[in-house]
Amino acid sequence: MTDLLIGGRWTGAIDERTREIRCPADGSLVAVVDEGGGKDAAEAVAAARQAFDQGPWPRTPAGPRGDLLLRVADMVARDKDALARAESLDTGKRLAESRLDVDDAVACFRYYGRLVRTETSRVVDTGTAHAVSRVVHEPVGVCALITPWNCPLPQTSWKVAPALAAGNTFVLKPSELTPSTAIALMRLLVEAGLPDGVANLVLGPGPEAGAPLTDNPDVDMVSFTGGLRTGRRVMAAAAGTSGPRWS
Repeated sequence: MTDLLIGGRWTGAIDERTREIRCPADGSLVAVVDEGGGKDAAEAVAAARQAFDQGPWPRTPAGPRGDLLLRVADMVARDKDALARAESLDTGKRLAESRLDVDDAVACFRYYGRLVRTETSRVVDTGTAHAVSRVVHEPVGVCALITPWNCPLPQTSWKVAPALAAGNTFVLKPSELTPSTAIALMRLLVEAGLPDGVANLVLGPGPEAGAPLTDNPDVDMVSFTGGLRTGRRVMAAAAGTSGPRWS
């Protein structure tokens, strides 16, 4: 199986573990996917780190970054029926609601695709001709994006789109219960022409696949959506690692 995306390559889990995804509405089997762990998470972070430090994406001008996000928005709209069905099967929600989730994802990618094309540096008036103060926006680095089971496609889009718009690289860890639309979205990013290593996907439960992302010193930012208890553990783990860097 090849459900993990690491360094531009679709691959199986190192430990060859799998998980059955079942629809909560009727218990039917939706898919069998790879289930990664700490080793897979470490490889994904290393790939994202290399792509940020040495790859083209952080140095790509805002215009082309925005163009890619707009292409992704069009692809999500193109695949609306398939994505909505996958969302419904994973979550057990009504198809009509899942179609709205897809519309939300399209709007998110279009919003950030247009926004990044208009964002520019800003000169601050210092009151003197001998000093120039300029505000510029730079990517933070490698982002760990951890999403919950409810509304998986919008939750993923709300993290992935702004991360890419800003020029970051990332490792996405969706809920182990609802990974189907995350897998599909990563395939669309590859189809849209995102450079290898910018987007990485690791599947698996939080303690095995998510926790190693939160205390990895090569991760510059963690974005987590979930329960309060887990959030406190994530914050504590991330607090001890180094801050953002630029090379």
